[in-house]
Amino acid sequence: MSTTMRAVTQHTLGGPEVLRLAEIERPEPGVGEILVRTHAAGVNPIDWKTREHGAFLGTPPFVLGWDVSGVVEAVGLGVRLFQPGDEVYGMPLFPAPAGAYAEYVAAPARHFARKPAELSHAEAAALPLAGLTARQALVDVGRVRAGQRVLIHAAAGGVGHLAVQIAASLGAHVIATARTAHHDTLRTLGADELLDYTAVDVNTVVRDVDFVLDSLGGANTAAGLATLRDGGTLVSLPSPEEDAVIPQAAERGIRAGFMLVQPDRTGLLAINDLVRTGRLRPLMGPSFPLERAADAHRTAEKGGTSGKIVLTVA
Repeated sequence: MSTTMRAVTQHTLGGPEVLRLAEIERPEPGVGEILVRTHAAGVNPIDWKTREHGAFLGTPPFVLGWDVSGVVEAVGLGVRLFQPGDEVYGMPLFPAPAGAYAEYVAAPARHFARKPAELSHAEAAALPLAGLTARQALVDVGRVRAGQRVLIHAAAGGVGHLAVQIAASLGAHVIATARTAHHDTLRTLGADELLDYTAVDVNTVVRDVDFVLDSLGGANTAAGLATLRDGGTLVSLPSPEEDAVIPQAAERGIRAGFMLVQPDRTGLLAINDLVRTGRLRPLMGPSFPLERAADAHRTAEKGGTSGKIVLTVA
């Protein structure tokens, strides 16, 4: 096996043009790790925010990407969960560097799960970060139960459309916000009520919900408190600054604050169950070969694309 691999790197912060295909050293699996030959890598908003501002990775050089689906190439000392040839997927190491925009990724075995046979590698690579974000918000933080009313903002987005399906699988009454063009699709995914946020002020017409998933941030987070019943839960995704609403929320017994997704094998296994029973599927957008990562970022940042964007690697 070659000691090098192709990867998309950057040596300065900036626009998509800073992304370059290069030949770099191939990683080796350490103790408790597996080496995965990447077949597909998901593209997420945190990727282009990191490319431009550094975010969790700081100063370049670095290799972007956390969502990965592929085949186990080798296992490190002590690994019993997987063996070479197994198809796996996951969101390893987040928010530490994982380097998914590359032909190989080495990371802890327990940050992965077996890829569901029902999904292609591209579909599997679209799931981990957005799917785990939705599940951890709804299940771990919100403790959403059957019959509760759940409001999901930006429901047609990467996290949103998976959150709709997970909330529906929990038996919740799902209120989803999205442009009218996406309403039919969201109904098929399990949304019970749909609101076009360009036509109505959602925060003035929705009341008495038990849980709000807010991926919009800013003024919307504070305004969204009005939609919640006393004692409800609000999870904000964009930035830690949204914790400013905590004192105001606490006056009404509302649990509110920012949440950052974490690697979660248990969550991946739960997602697998939903996939296998037909209750969860990622909506797919365009795919790009690894060498066109810059084009993938341009497409994603421009917006208006339906479904998750992925890079095909192997």
